[in-house]
Amino acid sequence: MTDPTGADPTVADEAAVEVTALAINVVIPEHLRWTDTRRGEEFRLMTLNVRLLPDGRLAAKAYGRPIAGGRGTYVSFPVPDRPELTALVDAAARRAGALWAAHRGLG
Repeated sequence: MTDPTGADPTVADEAAVEVTALAINVVIPEHLRWTDTRRGEEFRLMTLNVRLLPDGRLAAKAYGRPIAGGRGTYVSFPVPDRPELTALVDAAARRAGALWAAHRGLG
């Protein structure tokens, strides 16, 4: 139950709640996708996993599927230092922040 201000009376100090991870998954738009090779297999990178680090910076890794098909392995790849990918990560973090801020509680 919440009070009229929206605060949860069972959590005396929200700052004391320990959050250990904040991460989002982001689809890489087709025109921004790239390929990379790992263990001799070429991958098409299609998603980003973006994490908010404790110091407020963002970290991102890319994931995809083997071009040859099949399930492949779940291997992360570095995100290239390209302005359009940096902009995607920034926009995704801002969008996720807005979604989190507007949450409506447990379903």
